[in-house]
Amino acid sequence: MAHEMKERQRLPKWMKMNMPKGESYSKVKNLVNTQGLHTICTSGNCPNIGECWNRGTATFMILGNICTRKCKFCAVPNGKPLPPDETEPEKLAETIKTMGVKHAVITSVDRDDLDDQGAGIWARTITEIKKLNPETRIEVLIPDFRGNTALIQQVIDAGPDVISHNLETTEHLTPFIRFASKYRRSLDVLKYIAANFKVAKSGIMLGLGENHDEILKTMDDLLEAGVKVMTIGQYLAPTPKHMPVVEYIQPEKFAEYKQIGKEKGFKFVESSPLVRSSYRAEEHVNA
Repeated sequence: MAHEMKERQRLPKWMKMNMPKGESYSKVKNLVNTQGLHTICTSGNCPNIGECWNRGTATFMILGNICTRKCKFCAVPNGKPLPPDETEPEKLAETIKTMGVKHAVITSVDRDDLDDQGAGIWARTITEIKKLNPETRIEVLIPDFRGNTALIQQVIDAGPDVISHNLETTEHLTPFIRFASKYRRSLDVLKYIAANFKVAKSGIMLGLGENHDEILKTMDDLLEAGVKVMTIGQYLAPTPKHMPVVEYIQPEKFAEYKQIGKEKGFKFVESSPLVRSSYRAEEHVNA
């Protein structure tokens, strides 16, 4: 099967990224490090880190830098997390104010070790950001909270502008890629968000062994769940120990999926090799 392929694919020339640099990039990096905060930009080895940070934006990761799950695509370390930093919501709100961020994206590790799986910190973080930064729009990329709608509702009640939860891959590949996560459970999470909120968003990666028909079926499943915004990007293996890349998808194919997604009914489709969940997130608020 495709996902069992052992030979590592060579990175094509059009996928090679420039090293991040620039005055704004350095300013954001220093500020994040000084506050002891985490960003998925660095923890997730995001290829757009230079572009986004030079625009003065960043995707922050709350609840620590150690995940309780061990997904085969993810660069974030897994293991036994430290107790949550109860001052993190205030520190993050202050950092966003100092940076002058107009659209903040917040994500987190999975915290299956906590009774509320981190929902309380999630809600407080959104509340504190809004309190200090009333003009800042907030997008949150949440875990599945094991499908507990009461915990999802805590995030909704805090009042972010966009709520995202990623399917990551197709239904067929989910058991091989995502640890302790389920495709249908993620769809149920998205369906709950769409029914009780303004904007539901999700994303998948290509190059893990999926086929064309599976991608179209995933689009249909997301639309049926009520999702309005979809992101599609190329999977890049963080290390040789992670799931190998089965295929590098040509940019023309990404453009084709963008067109198909728009025709199917998505309000926004961000689809290109370097697209990640928070790419151009500020454009999705009014979906």
